Amino acid sequence: MTLIHSRTLTDSIHARGLTKSFGETRVLAGIDLTVPTGSLLALLGPNGSGKTTVVRILTTLLAPDGGTATVGGHDVVREGAAVRPMIGLTAQQATVDDLLTGRENLELFAGLYHLGRRRSRQRAQELLERFDLAAAANRRVSAYSGGMRRRLDLAASMVSEPRILFLDEPTTGLDPRSRAELWSVIRELLASGTTILLTTQYLEEADHLADRVVVINGGRVVADDSPDALKRQVGTERLVLRLARAEDVQRARSALGETGAGGEAEAHEITLAVQGPDHLRHTLNLLHHAGVAIERTELRSPTLDDVFFEFTGAAA
Repeated sequence: MTLIHSRTLTDSIHARGLTKSFGETRVLAGIDLTVPTGSLLALLGPNGSGKTTVVRILTTLLAPDGGTATVGGHDVVREGAAVRPMIGLTAQQATVDDLLTGRENLELFAGLYHLGRRRSRQRAQELLERFDLAAAANRRVSAYSGGMRRRLDLAASMVSEPRILFLDEPTTGLDPRSRAELWSVIRELLASGTTILLTTQYLEEADHLADRVVVINGGRVVADDSPDALKRQVGTERLVLRLARAEDVQRARSALGETGAGGEAEAHEITLAVQGPDHLRHTLNLLHHAGVAIERTELRSPTLDDVFFEFTGAAA
């Protein structure tokens, strides 16, 4: 089976100045984002920052108070009927029926898309094989593991072979193995040309999968670039030192403060920014001469966790 299908240059997502309030609470205060055809954009932000609200607007489930948005070249408010056939949505909560089998769920979704009985059975079998669920096809979903249930949910969103796919925290609650399996599926969908907007709480997920990352906070976009470019924006490499004695923390901070290196300390560890090999060597010499006993060293490059903290002020 192949997931490749005909596409046009309009198969992308554009939003400009989206606003949305619920009562007196403003959730979106002017969101701009663009997802080019065949790419994956990861939408990050603290809980309550409006990620799911953006997804609901772009999938025609919720009308914005202001701004404009097009999906596949069609306005999500005025042309919702044209948008819906070209999109798929995997929401935070699974939409499959626990009382039905995996096969019955997919055939039900295919029927909702008016594929006809024969094509519905054929499409269900294709997806069961594609998502490695054929062996469990005739088992009730209530007996599925979390990873199997999530794969079935993603398969259901692919019944109509959508050009554009919205994944709203699709791997939340999955164990690392199930998450890695779903990542593999997402990569294959991207390789087939599917355009994907992903919201996620797992920053390493965005780092591994996204062509571009948008961070929202307070209802606004606070960062928008490739993962590598965003990591470069937040600074240099960080040296993490595990000290042999807790009492050495203050001595280390005093020694480093003399050079303006600064640093963040916690328990037996101290973390500081380093700028190149010469600075690293000088820092370690200072600590040695100050009599600081170092148990372990680790050099870390900036991560999306650092990006998240820098732009939202919230712990990742």
